[in-house]
Amino acid sequence: MKSPRRHSRSRSPYRRQTQTSPSRSPSRRSPRRRSPSRSPSRRSPRRRSHSRSPRWRSRSRSPIRVRSRSRSPISHSRRERERIDKRTRVRPINQSRSPKKEEIGNDGPKPNFGLSGKLAAETNSYNGVVLKYFEPPEARKPIKKWRLYVFKGDKEMDILHIHRQSAYLFGRERKVADIPIDHPSCSSQHAVLQFRQVTSTNDETGEKISEIKPYIIDLDSTNKTFVNNNVIPPSRYYELKASDTIKFGFSTRDYVLIHDELDDEKLE
Repeated sequence: MKSPRRHSRSRSPYRRQTQTSPSRSPSRRSPRRRSPSRSPSRRSPRRRSHSRSPRWRSRSRSPIRVRSRSRSPISHSRRERERIDKRTRVRPINQSRSPKKEEIGNDGPKPNFGLSGKLAAETNSYNGVVLKYFEPPEARKPIKKWRLYVFKGDKEMDILHIHRQSAYLFGRERKVADIPIDHPSCSSQHAVLQFRQVTSTNDETGEKISEIKPYIIDLDSTNKTFVNNNVIPPSRYYELKASDTIKFGFSTRDYVLIHDELDDEKLE
C-alpha cells in the first residue's frame, strides 16, 4: 500500500520542477522585459538616421550650390555682353533728335506730305548748289522759236536760242546758271525766264484757248530786274511780250526778246 505513495512522492519532484518552473519564467520573461531596454537601441539608429538626415541632405545640396556658383560668371558675362552691345549700338541721328509725336485729334491740322527744310533743299539742288527756284506744273517747252538778242549799247553781242528748254536761269553762279551774268551787281541766282501753258477764254466766241507764253520772275535779287526800264515785283511771274527789253541789276547789257513769227511779220 505504501508504493503508491512513494510513486506520489516520486512525482513530487516533478511537481516541484513544475513549481520551480515559474522560477524560470523570469528568465523567459527577461527578453520581454529587456525588449523595452532594447527598444531604445533599436530606435537609436532611427534617431541617428533622423539626426543624420539633414546632414545628408545638406551634403546632397552642396553640389547644387557649387553649380550655382559656377553659373554666376556666365550670368555676369551675359550682362557684360548686353552692356557692351548697348554701348556699341549706334543710334540713328534722326531717332535721337526726333521730337515727340504730337497727338492730333479730329480738329487737329491735316498731314502735310510736301517736302520742306533740308530735305526739299537736297531734292532741289544741282551740282552741289541749292536752287532757289523750281518749275511749276504748267511749265512747257515753247512751240515758237524764241530768241534773246544781247546788246551792249548799240553793239550786238550775242544771240541766245531759248526754245529748247522750258526755263532758263540767269545769274553769276556758273554751276547752275543757264545764262551766266558776270556783272558784280547781279546775284548768283538772279531771275528765271519761264515758259508756262496758260488757258484763256475768247470774249467773242467763248472758246478756251491754251497758249505757251514767256514769263520772268525775280528771285529776290539785291539790285532787282527791269523790263522796259521798269522794276518788276520780286517772286512773281511777269508776262513778257515780243520785243520787250530785259535788264539785270546795273549791268549795261540789254536782252531783247523776239520770235520767228515776229521776224516774218516785219519782212511782210
